[in-house]
Amino acid sequence: GPFVAINCAAIAEPLLESELFGHERGAFTGAERARRGLFVEAEGGTLFLDEVGEMSPAMQVKLLRVLEDREVRAVGGNRSRKVDVRVVAATHRDLSAMVAAGRFREDLYYRLAAITVRVPALRERPEDVPTIARALLARDPATQHHRFDVPALAALAAHPWPGNVRELANVIERAYILADGPTIEVEHLPAELTTEAETGTAL
Repeated sequence: GPFVAINCAAIAEPLLESELFGHERGAFTGAERARRGLFVEAEGGTLFLDEVGEMSPAMQVKLLRVLEDREVRAVGGNRSRKVDVRVVAATHRDLSAMVAAGRFREDLYYRLAAITVRVPALRERPEDVPTIARALLARDPATQHHRFDVPALAALAAHPWPGNVRELANVIERAYILADGPTIEVEHLPAELTTEAETGTAL
């Protein structure tokens, strides 16, 4: 089935509700035509909710209702529609701690956490950095024929990557722009990565 993704932190709450559940024409200013929501678009497939920990309490209630009832109602609509959607959620926050602090609904947490997969930060798995870096090169047609030399890979593996994969992708894009040919070398990486590789201070 289809795979539909949305970053819940990147969209204001009123628009997020419309994005997820759809809206009827005239439901709010600027709603010149009806629109299907992402739950409907993901029918028979998967809806990926990235940064679900950023949802407001009001949106948490609305999401819980959909997960409980397996039906959605468009903003401004008066009829509900059944949906068959697998929901996958991700967050960089500690949802169990947020539940304890009263910032995330406990019932929604247990709905979402039926199966939990913890993805370790890059600093916890430096041996994976070269593989991920090569994959990032390969997925972009502009860089898929580029390669890292061994010292460059060592420098990448030595960095702690506080920004995780997004930071790695940014460094790779910069290095690709600076490289004269298809080989990315240490000199094309930011100076702090070179320093860490030389001193061995980062794990």
